[in-house]
Amino acid sequence: MIMVVGATGNVGKPLVRMLAEAGEEVTAVSRRITAAPPGVVVRQGDLTSLSVEDVTSVFLVVPPGFEGPLEPVLARAAGVERVVLLSSQGVGTGRHPAGFETAVQAWGPKWTVLRPAGFASNTLPWAESVRTRREIAAPFADVALPVVDPEDIAAVAAAALLDPSHEGRTYELTGPAAISPREQAAAIGEAVGEPVRFVPQTREEARAAMLAFMPPHVADATLDILGAPTPAEQRVSPDVERVLGRAPRPFAEWASRFAGAFK
Repeated sequence: MIMVVGATGNVGKPLVRMLAEAGEEVTAVSRRITAAPPGVVVRQGDLTSLSVEDVTSVFLVVPPGFEGPLEPVLARAAGVERVVLLSSQGVGTGRHPAGFETAVQAWGPKWTVLRPAGFASNTLPWAESVRTRREIAAPFADVALPVVDPEDIAAVAAAALLDPSHEGRTYELTGPAAISPREQAAAIGEAVGEPVRFVPQTREEARAAMLAFMPPHVADATLDILGAPTPAEQRVSPDVERVLGRAPRPFAEWASRFAGAFK
């Protein structure tokens, strides 16, 4: 049995679908889950209520606001053989602490760590302004980062859960090319079939908007990456292609798939 924690998230939801389509027994865990693909066991909860009876492998997402330590949670998963941790690119670049990764690696079972760059789906908060005004406001208009499609993260996670050759590896997951907010707006306009106007924001304007849904320290760290990325954060990683045998999906493909959210 494979357990997917965070099963309604941008990565967890497609991961549950992929594993179910592969014929695996899956338990989908989320605080807000009410439905899943046929044959998938649904369990309401999160990392803090982890119960792993009959579970052999776990996809692990640390929920927002959880500050650890992770060791007591992992101690309740003594029978699990394999864990895939969704971490972040910021651990590798020194932006974020490595404590969760260290805890999983020291835990004992076979592990794989995924360090994705920013998600393509992080642009979904623009949907309302695109629908109502055909407009996107964002800071750092021409600073490009290689955002990654969550579908590709899920596909790598599925491979790591099913193939023992990925044990003990840490993968950095990016898209195929760096793309700026202005270019993302143009791609969304192409997807919806109408021009979308880009409105540059100052850092202060963007921070004020972010504080409506994230703590100040998270907003500041996010803006630091968006505005002054390191060369490592702008680098396109080969890891998606190494694992999946194909190039990662471009942002334009993600925008086309989710065009309905912006129309």
